Amino acid sequence: MTLASNQSPSPEGGNAGSELGFWRSTIRVFAENRLAVVSLFVLIFVVLFCFIGPLLYRTNQTDAQKALLESIQHASPSWSHLLGTDANGFDILGRLMYGGQIALIVGFLAAIVATVIGVSYGALSGFFGGWFDALAMRIVDVGLSIPVLFLLIALVTIYRPTAPLLIIVIAAVSWLVPARLIRAETLSLRTREYVQAVRAMGGSRSRIIGRHLIPNSVGTIVVFATFDVADSILLLASLGFLGLGVPAPQTDWGTMLSNGVDVAANGYWWEIYPVGLCIVLVVVALNYIGDALRDALEVRLQRR
Repeated sequence: MTLASNQSPSPEGGNAGSELGFWRSTIRVFAENRLAVVSLFVLIFVVLFCFIGPLLYRTNQTDAQKALLESIQHASPSWSHLLGTDANGFDILGRLMYGGQIALIVGFLAAIVATVIGVSYGALSGFFGGWFDALAMRIVDVGLSIPVLFLLIALVTIYRPTAPLLIIVIAAVSWLVPARLIRAETLSLRTREYVQAVRAMGGSRSRIIGRHLIPNSVGTIVVFATFDVADSILLLASLGFLGLGVPAPQTDWGTMLSNGVDVAANGYWWEIYPVGLCIVLVVVALNYIGDALRDALEVRLQRR
């Protein structure tokens, strides 16, 4: 009886050995998904391309006058400019790296901020329940009823768009979905035996939420955060395509795509296809990774 009691799961959801086994199983299931593994390598390559690439392939991406003096407008791909130049004489390959930095930084940070806000909001709503939960969810319903793109356009039209503002604005419309997801998780988890045990031992509400409810929702949180990065990158690309991205001389992939569409009829294919391919690769890779993570973490969800 003593041995059995020593091997029983802890209130946190399992002992250290079972948790280690769970994460090993998660990695194994993820690795079995070949598309997800390829997508992970694609995402790593794009990150290295955007942040390490400029150190190896040095180009001017901030001084338009200097760029026009050093090269010609709409130059076709050549050894001096591997993907040609744009209307301002900027090197397209270097522009992809420079714009990719903005897209990835805004996408990841907006997803992190939205996830933190949504998880905290949803956990509090589900834990307290009652009138507080009803009021909190009605606020979420109102937010979800507003067209996201229209709200983003209104906000960036009122305020001068910068990278920090775009992060805040995109996060402000992206936290609603995780709030609903975590609220549903919390409603289920708050009735578990280990939560009742913590309450009986006098555990505080903050401890229950921070040490038990949120950690046991990690699967849902990780999967949503992965998908939200892709959504944030697409939202930024949409704003950039509409001319509401970061101000010049900064750029992002959406702004580059918009500029490329304007001159695509003139045969300047190198100004639209490379950036379009970058957006598609990153978004598709993140979605495959999110799908694989959902499958890999499904075992834990079934155990609960």
